Amino acid sequence: MADYESVLCVKNNVHVYRIPPRPSNRGYRASDWKLDAPDWDGRLRVVAKGKELFIKLEDKTSGELFAQCPVDNHPGLAVESVTDSSRYFVIRIKDESGRSAFIGIGFDDRSDSFDLNVALQDHFKWLKKEEEAQVTTKEFNTGPKLDLGFKEGQTITINVAKTKKYVGSETTSSKPRPKGGNSGVFLPPPPGGVKLPPPTGGVLPQTFSAPPSGNVSQPQSQSQVNNSSGHVDLLDFDFGESPSSGSVNSAPAKPVQGNSDPWGDFTGAGLGHQ
Repeated sequence: MADYESVLCVKNNVHVYRIPPRPSNRGYRASDWKLDAPDWDGRLRVVAKGKELFIKLEDKTSGELFAQCPVDNHPGLAVESVTDSSRYFVIRIKDESGRSAFIGIGFDDRSDSFDLNVALQDHFKWLKKEEEAQVTTKEFNTGPKLDLGFKEGQTITINVAKTKKYVGSETTSSKPRPKGGNSGVFLPPPPGGVKLPPPTGGVLPQTFSAPPSGNVSQPQSQSQVNNSSGHVDLLDFDFGESPSSGSVNSAPAKPVQGNSDPWGDFTGAGLGHQ
C-alpha cells in the first residue's frame, strides 16, 4: 500500500532571501541579508510521506511549487538556524535532477518559527519510536518462545476464600459478630423524633388570637344587650303617672328624726321580738 501524505505544518506567509556564502564556521547571520527586500514571498508547508519529510515553498494563490527541501535529519544540514535570530533559517533546496542550493527563509512572527521547529522534531521522534518498536518485535520473534501450556498430567490448585455465606434471605459474614445489643451498625434515632407528653390535667391549652388593632369593641351594658337581642324590658319602660298612684308615690318621705339616745333603736328592736 502506498504511503499517503500528511501535512504537519502550514504557514501562509514566508519570506525567501538570497544569501551570501558562509563567512566562517561559526554559522549564518541574518543581519548580512537584505531583510527589507525579500526575493520571494509565498506559503510554506511541512509534508510527511511515510518516513520522508519535505519543506515545500508554494505560491499563495495558485499553489504552484517554487522549491522544496527534503529533510533527512533534524537538526542537520537541511535546516539550520541563524546565529543572531530565531525567526530565520537556512534551508537546502533540491530539484529533480539532484542539484542543491542554500537559501534563507524568515517569518514575521516568532511563533511561526517555533511551530516549524516543533513539526520537524515530532516527525523524527515518531521515526525513532517506530524503529525501536521494530527492533523489539524482531527480537521477540527470533528469540526462544516461552511455553506456558500445561504438561500432560500437570494440575494446579486454587484456593478461593469464602468471605460470605447466603442462608435463605439472610447474609452472614465469616467474621464473628461482636457481642452486645448494639454492634455499631444501627444508630439511635435523632433527638428530634421524641414526642413530649401532654400537659397535666389532660386538657390541651387553648390559644386565643388577639383582635386586630383598631377594632377592639367596648363591653355593652345590660340594656344594650337586651335591646340588641329584640326583648323589651318592661321594668325600664315609662308608662306615665296615673292619678291613683300619684298620691301615694308623690308623697315626700319624712325625714328620720335623730334620737339622742344611741341605744334607743336597739332597745325597741329587742322589745319587738320578745
